[in-house]
Amino acid sequence: MSDRSGGRPAATSGVVTIGYGADDATLATPARVGFKAANLLQMARIGLPVPQAFVLDTEWSRSHAATATAPAPALRDTLAGAMRELEAATALGFGDSRRPLLVSVRSGAAVSMPGMMDTLLNIGLNEASLRALVRFTGNPRLAWNSYRRLIQSFAETVRGMPAEPLAVRVAAEVERHGLASERELDFASERRLALELLELYRESAGEPFPQSPLAQLEAAVRAVIASADGTKAREYRRLHSLPDELPTAITVQRMVYGNAGGTSGAGVGFTRDPATGVRERYYDFLFNAQGEDVVSGRAGTDEADRLPHVLPEISERLDAVAAQLEREFGDMQEFEFTVQEGELFLLQTRDAKRTPLARLVSAVELAEDGVIDTAAALAMLDNLDLGTIAITRLDDSGGADIIAHGVAAGAGVAAGEIALDSEAVMRARDAGRAAILVRENAETADIEGMAAAAGLVTAHGSRTSHAAVVARQMGIVCVVGCASLAIDPAARTARFGEVVLREGEPVSVAGETGTVYRGSVRVTTERPARWLDTVARWRAAVPAALDA
Repeated sequence: MSDRSGGRPAATSGVVTIGYGADDATLATPARVGFKAANLLQMARIGLPVPQAFVLDTEWSRSHAATATAPAPALRDTLAGAMRELEAATALGFGDSRRPLLVSVRSGAAVSMPGMMDTLLNIGLNEASLRALVRFTGNPRLAWNSYRRLIQSFAETVRGMPAEPLAVRVAAEVERHGLASERELDFASERRLALELLELYRESAGEPFPQSPLAQLEAAVRAVIASADGTKAREYRRLHSLPDELPTAITVQRMVYGNAGGTSGAGVGFTRDPATGVRERYYDFLFNAQGEDVVSGRAGTDEADRLPHVLPEISERLDAVAAQLEREFGDMQEFEFTVQEGELFLLQTRDAKRTPLARLVSAVELAEDGVIDTAAALAMLDNLDLGTIAITRLDDSGGADIIAHGVAAGAGVAAGEIALDSEAVMRARDAGRAAILVRENAETADIEGMAAAAGLVTAHGSRTSHAAVVARQMGIVCVVGCASLAIDPAARTARFGEVVLREGEPVSVAGETGTVYRGSVRVTTERPARWLDTVARWRAAVPAALDA
């Protein structure tokens, strides 16, 4: 793939390009290219910095669904043609020994389904392009870190290897050097880990890790297509009354590197607080990280406060981007971004998943800010039962017993018995009892338990992780990044600092403050009068407007 011609190849059938080419933008609807790619196209059109990409559209993916289980020449031919176009557009080479092009592979259903289908990053790294990436960037840690991540995610997602043996190797290396997280590993450690994981892959898979970039890409696309019919995706569709035959597009995008050093990183932002709907800065960010570190829920993201000091221009640009996205899409947005050596790139935007309260508040304030008119704001509230929306807060006049603090990830207060997995939540629900799902890491695989729980508490993760986003949308009170929490699965206990509680014992969670309490607490409830009264005035004016 690295021998590129100087001219631009002909467009490949079933492929839509982003940031280059001449596809008819009017045809690039969510139904054709998926929700994610349609929004990427729209962002690129208004001049926002979107890395170049191509999309295997939903019709192509539907007709080639069989490639999820068996290689097909049509898939490889399509990918080879599309990659030649992307190489020409980026002046980089897929598998090139001088200027390597790496790509991500992401799913894209016509309806946003955060975290329910697989994503693979750093596709295209092999022994030759690894050396080239070191020379091209002058950053050996970036190259070896990216390679280790590729081997690890490919083993789990494509080959179906269990995650734990791979993660244990990484954790052991972190512990051996006394580091706080894997993001502090140097290039020698990353190189050692990559070589160990290559051997572990060979032993488990019975063959070496694939060195052909095109073979990597083909396998990644097949895995992402297959994940559309995975357990998580099926359960999400069931919970949200979506058709099980929902078609999925595949987006292949040029990699940008949030793991390129101290002026790089990855983040997720909301244009308004997704718990309350109020317009304010709401970003999570990790320096020297890739996007999966933020959204996976396996790492804390407490570095957003450093962003204005380390990269003030990026911080100011994000504020401007947030306002621009709301004006362009006419709704509150959730967006993912990467900073590579001080340069901002946008990787995704979508209408934000938010609590019912936030839906009410954001609709009213978007209209008051002039982003939408009152008719559009009322349409946003059509399927919302306004009579059930209330602001609940802890009544701590009785001196409630605080046992832990975490990161506030959702409004409201919830009480219930501790449940350490989804099965325990379901047992409590079936017995008519409320449960609080308590986990080391909340992942989207827990969706069935989250849907039945009153609240969620995690030891790790961020307020913008996929699991927290989904929990908020379901109206589940959520506290993440509770550092004092340690779970003993064998003993079925949860330790909050010095307090050890058994599964089934009651706790309460205050999502707005990030506080966990022992036992049940009293709550106060109030009506969000300002916003409800505004909506009532708008609705009363509608008949008069129609009569006029």
